[in-house]
Amino acid sequence: MKPSSEKPKSCRRRMAPEHLFRFDCSPGVSCFTQCCQDVTIVLTPYDLLRLKNRLGMGSDDFLERHTLVIPREKRVIPMVVLKMNETDKKCPFVTETGCAIYEDRPWACRMFPLNTEGDGTFELVSNAERCKGLEQETEWKIEEWLKEQGIVPFEEMNELLSTITIPMQIHEGEIENPQIAKMVFMCLYNTDKFREFVFKSSFLDRFEVEEPERIDLIRTDDLELLKFAMDWIKFGVFGEKLFWVKETARGTK
Repeated sequence: MKPSSEKPKSCRRRMAPEHLFRFDCSPGVSCFTQCCQDVTIVLTPYDLLRLKNRLGMGSDDFLERHTLVIPREKRVIPMVVLKMNETDKKCPFVTETGCAIYEDRPWACRMFPLNTEGDGTFELVSNAERCKGLEQETEWKIEEWLKEQGIVPFEEMNELLSTITIPMQIHEGEIENPQIAKMVFMCLYNTDKFREFVFKSSFLDRFEVEEPERIDLIRTDDLELLKFAMDWIKFGVFGEKLFWVKETARGTK
């Protein structure tokens, strides 16, 4: 990719939700789908859940076929990115007519051409030289754009994820057992395996759950299963009292 004339990040204009910007991404735009090539798309746990269910794949299969899991030094949670095609570096789900999994596309794809730092403001992450969609006449209020892109459930799950990632940064230096890192990864990115862990191990014989009705729910509801798995991380890593060891299990291994 040739050098960009974009401004340094610190110089980009921050915009509030009520700000207007011009953008349209459709087959009539000359650069249509070019932004889906040779790009790093980081997947959140919720992104992966939506994608693997959309494709009718198990977590293991999706991770193997469509992701790269990149360890990060001194970090418990690795970076999971969407694997591009080896030949042309395009997203495996992009076609000449657009995105084949549009309704379940990842958070990063929905946000483009915007980004947020989590402070309630936004910035453009591209410019009209690279993205001709920014030269189109269609005008959006940022808050309306986000609603149109179906961002709300993704933001809700990102907020829930932050209740793990933020305290994890504090505890990471204390976590030396690689089995803990494996458990955290399974909880976040391999929900099928986590479901097996809950229902095919001694888990339910050993632990009481704060809301017992959740057990029936997570048998079939993947979203609730992911939320349950996040609670298990909070219990196992941070010591939050969301589960209790059953009296019958005390003193046993």
